Amino acid sequence: MARTLLDLLYDEAPRADFDRLVEAAGDDPEARRSYDVALRLRELIARQRSREAELSALYDTASDLTAIRDVNAILSAIVRRARQLLKADMTYLSLNDEGEGASYMKVTDGALSAEFRTLRLPLGTGLLGLVAQTGAPYFTSDYQHDERFVHRRFVDDAVADEGIRAILGVPLVLEGRVIGALLATHRTVRPFPPEEVSLLTSFAAHASVALENARLFADLDAANAQLRAQADAVEEAARAHDQLTGLLLHRSTLAEVVAVLGEVLGGSRVAVLDADGHVLAGEPAPGPGPGRAALDQAVASGHSVELDDGYLAPALAGQEHLATVLVHGGPSLDRAGRRTLERGAIVAGLVLLFARSVDEAEERLGGALLTDLIEGGDADPARLRQRARSQRLRLDAGCVVAVAEVPAGERHRAVRTAARLARAADGLAVEHRGRPVLLVPAHDDAQVVGQRLRAALAETCGEPVTLGVAHGPVQPLDGALPAAYDEARRCLEALLALGRTGECADPGALGVTRLLLGASGPGELDDFVERALGPVLDHDRRRGTDLVVTLEAWFAEGGRSRAAAERLHVHPNTVAQRLDRVTDLLGARWREPDAALDLQLALRVARLRSRERVD
Repeated sequence: MARTLLDLLYDEAPRADFDRLVEAAGDDPEARRSYDVALRLRELIARQRSREAELSALYDTASDLTAIRDVNAILSAIVRRARQLLKADMTYLSLNDEGEGASYMKVTDGALSAEFRTLRLPLGTGLLGLVAQTGAPYFTSDYQHDERFVHRRFVDDAVADEGIRAILGVPLVLEGRVIGALLATHRTVRPFPPEEVSLLTSFAAHASVALENARLFADLDAANAQLRAQADAVEEAARAHDQLTGLLLHRSTLAEVVAVLGEVLGGSRVAVLDADGHVLAGEPAPGPGPGRAALDQAVASGHSVELDDGYLAPALAGQEHLATVLVHGGPSLDRAGRRTLERGAIVAGLVLLFARSVDEAEERLGGALLTDLIEGGDADPARLRQRARSQRLRLDAGCVVAVAEVPAGERHRAVRTAARLARAADGLAVEHRGRPVLLVPAHDDAQVVGQRLRAALAETCGEPVTLGVAHGPVQPLDGALPAAYDEARRCLEALLALGRTGECADPGALGVTRLLLGASGPGELDDFVERALGPVLDHDRRRGTDLVVTLEAWFAEGGRSRAAAERLHVHPNTVAQRLDRVTDLLGARWREPDAALDLQLALRVARLRSRERVD
């Protein structure tokens, strides 16, 4: 033999060369046995090389899984390589939709019709649906004539349009759960040997890994994106915190807090409201503002609350609601943005507390100075001037002295308002003997200044405020304040005695009452009261009756007994009996005009004297 069987094996010669070699040997039994062995070796080598190609393709696919993060690209590569290795006419991969109970085409390679690429098979239908439902591999050499499968017309029509005859399907399994199927088809009738089933199963395993990796990568990408967003939010919050903290360090105003907070919250409009809803700084939202329910929720929780058109956050000091920060007209706030808003509310509250602390310190110092000026407790003019200069007060010029009568329940609030008004005018205010006392520079007539102060106090209290003003201006650092204070207090007492509640008057506005209270000496006034009203006063003291009160009511009602009875909440007969007793004590002339005028003046002076004794 020119060439041996080994030469043919080495050269990968075709089968015909082996046949010719053995025919040339004739009937030699040894040559026939060598021929049979060579053919088996040739088949084994072919299978080994095919296996190597399969393993190489699987290795390449596994390598791709580490390099490709796009799940569609990986699945397309798997389907394409499976088709090449199995020499199939078409391969495709489906995924299960458990909610719909079907398996739908995800990737195809070699499909001819668009309808087949979008095919959805109910689980259990056809070979694909059976594999996707049971998780077991199935194959058929001729699908159209195989009665093992549930045939549906639309499925059979799609298979017929593609000319498919032989089908091999293996499941995609992930963590014990069937998630789809991988299939290879031929357009001719043919069987599928075990090695092809094994190869397609390996590719299906890689497809499952690719899908799981894609899910993990997607979760990782989402986590990374969330971490980046959180890091950005933390960084942004840190910048906002630094800006807001800087405001405190530089003793900034509420207006500056509003400006910074609006900037860090994406250009939102910001307003700071007091506990009653009045604007302290910023731009309020149009409309009635936040409702009571939202405010109560924010105060109770201590956190921000979302409104229809914005957000609000409370500024709290313990249980005290200092203010409300309102944000509107800007972007929606995420969790970090709402935390920044809450920090801004804290800063606004601290600014208010700092301002209050300064005001209270100045009020205490100013109140102590004013008290000393009223009572003459510090008589050293140089020291008084030094104390005034330390509080940046201008008390060397003429000043207006005013004493106010406010409702008892509003006294503390009125004193604070008086202090704020006085401080704004470079003056002082203090609560002295239960009443607010104000000392402000005389930029205008004393009566005009007093009217402004009375109106401002009345607005705060929500009720009428009565104000007495000394004739001015006075020089407080020259020892003139005690007398001026006494004059203002007497004017206030006169207004109250005359029933002129809610008015403001200086001595010049009191008319005849001023003469009675100031021109006449105290002894003469006492004699006048005794002559005009003494018997009635004595009767009330001894008997505990209300004749003086009845006379005041009768004169106040213009001499109408029925109206006086209603004023006193007694029966008209009671008023008549009391007036008869007054006639018995004073004589019948007390109703005549001259006597009645004296009696009314005596009543007012007596009322004023009783107030002075109480003080």
